[in-house]
Amino acid sequence: MIDVIRSDSRGTADHGWLKSKHTFSFADYHNPSMMGFGKLRVINEDWIEPGKGFGTHPHRDMEIVTYMVDGALEHKDSMGNGSVIRPGELQRMTAGTGVLHSEFNASETDRAHLLQIWILPEQNGLEPGYEQKLFPVEEKRNRWRLVGSRDGRDGSLTIHQDIELSSALLDENASIDYSFDGRRRGFMQVVTGEVEVEGETLEAGDAVAIVDQPGLRVQAKSDAEVLLFDMG
Repeated sequence: MIDVIRSDSRGTADHGWLKSKHTFSFADYHNPSMMGFGKLRVINEDWIEPGKGFGTHPHRDMEIVTYMVDGALEHKDSMGNGSVIRPGELQRMTAGTGVLHSEFNASETDRAHLLQIWILPEQNGLEPGYEQKLFPVEEKRNRWRLVGSRDGRDGSLTIHQDIELSSALLDENASIDYSFDGRRRGFMQVVTGEVEVEGETLEAGDAVAIVDQPGLRVQAKSDAEVLLFDMG
């Protein structure tokens, strides 16, 4: 069974320098029926104006994944990390016992577009940690590329939870299949473009929650980018 979550049903926030859409309850947006899905707690789609961003702020006991769509984001944290994240790159920060960080649009002219994803860790009190990796386009072209996993296999980011995160870039009319093992469930986010899943047309910002289904086929109706969470 799939449950379609339309982009226009998401919570919205407009702070001038930041525009955001919240798939799940976040900050001033509270929807009791959308408090997360499994261990997936937050998917925020953010647009940050040039030169603007989030000043230094704390996190703890959360796995935070940043997925760049367009532009560049400058990251600094209390662990001593400093980097710029660009499209094709993913960043994982384990907040654990506590971390401070800041995120700013690294450009003075172009808006930054990203997904920020929060995943509940398998245990609290983990040692804070950080990873950033580039996943080349050719590794995701019309196929699933594992970009996050509990064991960090195949060069994926290590996520401290029973979750596998895969990304795909689809050419128009291309299709790919995904199979779920046993009673695992999934959540797929359309990042860009338009796809069809189980007879439903999904556009950028739409998502599907997948339960009690052995697999699914994703058919691209235009060039598209999708993220899939496979969860125990």
